[in-house]
Amino acid sequence: MAALDCIFCQIIRDKIPSEIVFRDKKFIVFKDIHPKAEIHFLIVPVRHIESVDVLKKTDKALAGEMILLAQALAKKFKIQGRYKLVFNVGRGGGQLVEHIHLHLLSGWPRVGK
Repeated sequence: MAALDCIFCQIIRDKIPSEIVFRDKKFIVFKDIHPKAEIHFLIVPVRHIESVDVLKKTDKALAGEMILLAQALAKKFKIQGRYKLVFNVGRGGGQLVEHIHLHLLSGWPRVGK
């Protein structure tokens, strides 16, 4: 899929509206339109990369930054210790948009301390 046709690239270019919760030069984070939990954010790099399967060694820092951004968002939204991170890879793995993205999900009741 070409980056111009990609729905996430269109969101990044403000061609499609979305509930954005974070944006900088490398990433955009927005609410999933079909949430699977009370909190369901998509962490998406601005640069178009189709999936985890096509990451290169030079993308190692970007992948790590995605996870650290999820950690920062968990702190901001007060969900530390009770969230899930998911990369879906390829159609067979549940990836519906061919642009790498990390799901941050939470909203389950607090358990313990």
